[in-house]
Amino acid sequence: MKVISWNLARKVDAWRQLVDSEADVALVQEAAQPPDDVAGRIQVDAEPWATAGAARSRPWRAAVVGLAPRVRIRWLRPRSIADAEAGDLPVSRLGTVSAAVVNTVSGGTVTLVSMYGAWESPHPEADSPWIYADASVHRVISDLSALVGRQRGHHILAAGDLNILHGYGEDGSAYWAGRYATVFARMEAIGLPLVGPQSPNGRPAEPWPAELPSDSANVPTYHTSSMTPATAQRQMDFVFASTALAGRVRVRALNQPEEWGPSDHCRVEIEIEE
Repeated sequence: MKVISWNLARKVDAWRQLVDSEADVALVQEAAQPPDDVAGRIQVDAEPWATAGAARSRPWRAAVVGLAPRVRIRWLRPRSIADAEAGDLPVSRLGTVSAAVVNTVSGGTVTLVSMYGAWESPHPEADSPWIYADASVHRVISDLSALVGRQRGHHILAAGDLNILHGYGEDGSAYWAGRYATVFARMEAIGLPLVGPQSPNGRPAEPWPAELPSDSANVPTYHTSSMTPATAQRQMDFVFASTALAGRVRVRALNQPEEWGPSDHCRVEIEIEE
C-alpha cells in the first residue's frame, strides 16, 4: 500500500497532482474542499472542510482520502469531546485529526491518521509575540490515545505537518528543544515511534543551516516564502507507526526541487509492506 502525506497549503493544483499520483491513500493537511474535477475521483468523508477555532477562520482541514478504487476505507467519525457518542472519535479541535480503518490487499487492516499541529498564541496576559504548535500536537496525541487499546499489537500509522522541529530548537534554544522533544517522547510512549522521513530517505538541507545539529538526520519538508524547494531547511512533517507495523514501513521525503510540487511542503511517501 502506498500512502502520501502532504500539507496541500489549500492549493487546488496540489489536489490535481495528488489524484494523478499512483498512491492508494492520501493523508492531507490544510486541505480546502477539492474542486469538482477532483471530487469525483476520490473517496473522502462528509465532514466540513474547516478547522475549529474562534480565533481565526480556517476553511481547511486534515483528511484521509482514498485515491484508488481497490481501497476500502471506513472513516471514524470525529466529534468534539463534549459531543462524542459511542463509536465516535473524540477530537480536541475538529479539523486537526482524521482517522480511518483501511483494508489492506492481504486482508488485514491498518488505521491511518492524518494530523495537523495548528498554530496558537499565548493569552494576552502573557504579553508575548510567540506562536507555537506543540500544545496543539499534544492535544492531537491525546486524541490518538483513544485508538490505542493495548500495549502492543496494534496497527496504526499517523502522519502530518506538526509545525515543530525534531532534535533541536530555534537558534539552538534548549528551551524549545525540550518542548519539542516531549512530543516525540510521548508518541513513542503510547506505542507510535517516529519512522521518518530521515536521511538518506530524502535530500539533506543544502547549505546546512547553522541551527541544525551536525549529526541530525532530518530532511527538509518545508520552505518559507523567502525560500524555494532547493533552499528549504526545516523538517516539519513526520510519520509515526505502531511498533508492530514499523518494520514494514518505508518513508521517503519527495523533496528534490523537481518533485516538490505546488505547496510549501513537499510530499512524504509512505509504503506499507503487506
